Amino acid sequence: MQADDNWPRPAVAWYMVIVLMLAYILSFIDRVILGLLVGPIRADLGISETQMSLLYGLVFAIFYTGLGVPIAWAIDRYNRRNIIVAGVALWSGMTALCGLARGFTELALARVGVAVGEAVLSPATYSMAGDSFPEKKLGRALSVFVIGLPLGVGLALIIGGFVVQFVSSSPEYTLPLIGTIRAWQLSFLIVGIPGLLLALWIVTLPEPVRRHRADGPQKASIADTVRYLAARWKPYTALILGFSVLGMVMNVFQIYGVQYFVRQLEVPLAEAGFRVGIVIAVFGTAGVLIGGWLTDRWRQAGKVDAAMRVGLTAAVGLIPFASVCTLLGDLSLSTLFLLPIGFFTAFAFGAGATGIVVLTPPAMRAQASAIYLLFVNLIGIGLAPFLTAAITQYGFQDDLAVGKSCAIVAGGATLVSSVLFLWGLPHFRAALTVPATATGASTRS
Repeated sequence: MQADDNWPRPAVAWYMVIVLMLAYILSFIDRVILGLLVGPIRADLGISETQMSLLYGLVFAIFYTGLGVPIAWAIDRYNRRNIIVAGVALWSGMTALCGLARGFTELALARVGVAVGEAVLSPATYSMAGDSFPEKKLGRALSVFVIGLPLGVGLALIIGGFVVQFVSSSPEYTLPLIGTIRAWQLSFLIVGIPGLLLALWIVTLPEPVRRHRADGPQKASIADTVRYLAARWKPYTALILGFSVLGMVMNVFQIYGVQYFVRQLEVPLAEAGFRVGIVIAVFGTAGVLIGGWLTDRWRQAGKVDAAMRVGLTAAVGLIPFASVCTLLGDLSLSTLFLLPIGFFTAFAFGAGATGIVVLTPPAMRAQASAIYLLFVNLIGIGLAPFLTAAITQYGFQDDLAVGKSCAIVAGGATLVSSVLFLWGLPHFRAALTVPATATGASTRS
């Protein structure tokens, strides 16, 4: 690895992270807001409940995760800043086009475009951060970037809830060149267009010099990356699956936690979206920052498995709250229990990204990050909402039982992720302490 005095100036590195964090916030607003516009979209376009679930989850997740690895292959070889600019412009333009859709097919194609564009940002940012910050500061840097997740999800829930309320009072608008559109269509235009301006801002970011480890390859194909991960399958399995299953908790609460407040506690949708959104935005942001600080603090104290320790802390901390929050049947108590859920669901986000970066040679980081995100999103975006809906519909056969379904899926996820982290701790430590050999490179950073 290059010497520390060759790192970019701290002001330049932090400027990069903050701008990309703003892009991450916008990506989640563009991604999540569809979930709160289900009612008006179905009413106007004649789309079924099943079709809407495909648009929100499966259609997005398949393209977001499926194209992530080949996109990351390009990120590991070509100018990462320029690839991010193209990705931001693509997903923002496609989000705006969602507002011009006239049917399921057009909306599905626009969502595919959103997914492809957003698949660029995280792997490219992880790679750029790894080349911009010494390892002792990497946890905090990636945590600042990952703040975009709770802020983006929270703002999407808050904005989406008020948009739904706004629709009932002002259902149509007439715009120059576009004509008359519905309020839900206008919301997509409003959140999509700013991203095009943000793409121009990202052009101002410098492309960090790529760093190389003496014990790692200079370039790596997808096959090389897969072989590298397979040879170290125990630490990577524990890391990837542990954080993927842990990520199910936030996905359950950001969709069906809102429905629990609406269906069982009879809270208006705008208030429910605000209630859940503000908790995720405020407590999730605090969780990300503290989790990133703790990751770096533990690593500085010599605990090379700090990322896994932070994941375990989050999983165990969630168990008593995620398991019972939606079983209480009381607005005040459920909201109170939601606060630590907002904190701990975001607590380990930066640690997961840090774990991938420190475990993987620079030439493979974007590809390894894409594989990590493939599982995180397929399990979180795809599996978590599906399991909750299936248990509600086919198990309890009662929409009002959604709180019980949330408790089963979220509570179960915290237990499973705790076991994965506990199992993986010694394997992760070993992967970062075994010296390089003639037949294979160490993963020490």
